[in-house]
Amino acid sequence: MKRHLRSFALIAAAALAASPAFAKSRIKDIVEFEGVRENQLVGYGIVVGLNGTGDALRNAPFTQQSLEAMLERLGVNTRDAQLNTKNVAAVMVTAKLPPFAATGSQIDVSVSALGDAKSLLGGTLLVTPLLGADGNTYAAAQGTVQTGSVSASGASGSTVSKGVPTAGRIAGGASVEREVGFQLARMDQMRLTLRNPDFTTARRVAEAVNARYPGTAVAENPTIVSLTPGRDVIGFMAQIENLTVEPDSPAKVVIDEVAGVIVMGEAVRVSTVAIQQGNLTITVREQPAVSQPPPFARTGQTTVVPQSDIAVDEETGRQFLTVGSGASLASLVNGLNALGVTPRDMISILQTIKAAGALQAEIEVM
Repeated sequence: MKRHLRSFALIAAAALAASPAFAKSRIKDIVEFEGVRENQLVGYGIVVGLNGTGDALRNAPFTQQSLEAMLERLGVNTRDAQLNTKNVAAVMVTAKLPPFAATGSQIDVSVSALGDAKSLLGGTLLVTPLLGADGNTYAAAQGTVQTGSVSASGASGSTVSKGVPTAGRIAGGASVEREVGFQLARMDQMRLTLRNPDFTTARRVAEAVNARYPGTAVAENPTIVSLTPGRDVIGFMAQIENLTVEPDSPAKVVIDEVAGVIVMGEAVRVSTVAIQQGNLTITVREQPAVSQPPPFARTGQTTVVPQSDIAVDEETGRQFLTVGSGASLASLVNGLNALGVTPRDMISILQTIKAAGALQAEIEVM
């Protein structure tokens, strides 16, 4: 673990030393364009053709009702029949409608079992309308479900599964039937939304746009930059999205305690602080011993007597590590690495430095 930590420290220090003073990004990589987004679609459907791995109709009445309704639309009356098939499963179908998707284009769909089906492998999804948040139908899905999983069960009840057999995808399984009514070319004003809101970044984006097209950009707040594109909206946005700016970010330390992962931003600074880290290990060993009475004794019996062995091990010899005021990320990582701490010990040290008021950064624990 210590070897991995030293490697991490060296890589972090080398990356900071090798990185340019100003790391610029394209505007298209740090903002979202108003109206240019995906739309979520959802639908309820039926998968048929399963090899006895579908819903039990007694446990899933909605599957039976859907099956009866579907057969009625096809001219088959099964209202009074006792259906007992396990080759059908009720599913929820979800998809993402890309921005400006044209009628007739194909999109991928995800299929997930709704009842107690064991597997959707090899099943066929029947025509399923996909609805948007406004309740209108934007696509229709149909096709063979591919799960990419393996599932097997024995007569004794033992099962072996790889992947999730009750969820799958249909590549290009939905056809767009309705377009989203968004006229980008007719917009008089366009707004850019920063993915990471920041006053400095918003101002830099507006300055970069105004340097190319004077008087066309205004930073309204840390999130929104308003643009006036003119007549050729598409050409204007194509030029704007490739301009580069230097995003600014707050000083933040993100800690994942479960995985023992620590990520620190370049802006993290530490005030003057002294650090010492040590471990106290207490080991208790229990070894049972047998106690027997003397030979030919008339009283007493053989018993098991516990024997405890306690050992205390405390690390010594480590001196205080002093980190100077305004230390950077590389200095902090190298200093903590000098103590030979593990990632989990480093998490405790960072939290303690923050509690002491010496860590000039926000700590986010996941």
